[in-house]
Amino acid sequence: MVRNSASHSSRKLVFALGAMAALISAACSLAGAQVAPTIAVATNAALPALSATDSPASPTQAELSATPSGSPALVETAAPDTSGQARLVLASEGNEARYRVREQLANLPLPSDAVGVTSAVTGMIVLNTDGVIASGESKFVVDLTTLKSDQGLRDNFLQRNTLETRQYPTAEFLPLEAIGLPSPLPTSGEVIFQLAGDMTLHGVTRPTTWEVTAQIVNGQELVGSAVTRFTFGDFNLTIPRVGRVLSIEDNIQLELDFHLVLQG
Repeated sequence: MVRNSASHSSRKLVFALGAMAALISAACSLAGAQVAPTIAVATNAALPALSATDSPASPTQAELSATPSGSPALVETAAPDTSGQARLVLASEGNEARYRVREQLANLPLPSDAVGVTSAVTGMIVLNTDGVIASGESKFVVDLTTLKSDQGLRDNFLQRNTLETRQYPTAEFLPLEAIGLPSPLPTSGEVIFQLAGDMTLHGVTRPTTWEVTAQIVNGQELVGSAVTRFTFGDFNLTIPRVGRVLSIEDNIQLELDFHLVLQG
């Protein structure tokens, strides 16, 4: 009886294992049947189907380009061609930045301009072959700590209270678009255009447009001037209040005399 019982239990175990294997096989077949249509949709119809013994090959460039919308971007993009760029760099001399503000002093009968100047200006503008500015490589910087006017008291007050140059020592301009600048640049003559971009002053960045007039010299140099205007409040600047100054107009004019030299 014990042998018959053990034999009967063994047959039951074998039957159970066989049934389980059959269920697993059926489940795998069913999963394969459900997955196959999804793969067919997600794969370019022009690609050959893989057999059960094939291993996936690396996709060709044409296949990567034909990846359906919504699939990960696999196609490598070519780096921009910078071989024909024109790099206009500020020369070591011939550059001066100025502010100009209208004021009424107590000891003068008529209003006059307060003017502060500095030659501590650096930077460049880089143009691609199509005339578009390479914004990632173009920038101008003015060292505000070196601004000087005809009044030392004015300079000290502006440095400490208005410009706060200990915290904000520079003004930066990032050119983004040269509106009206001919492309390619002529080898001589006058060019008048607008230079639009972002200026950062006193910790504030705002869109700014400069009016530019320049002369092209020997196809290698650009010499001219640029001007822009804004209010004190545009850059969170406080209008100076000093006893000997009766009034100050809420208008700042920035001017730049520049000497750019073509490199490369």
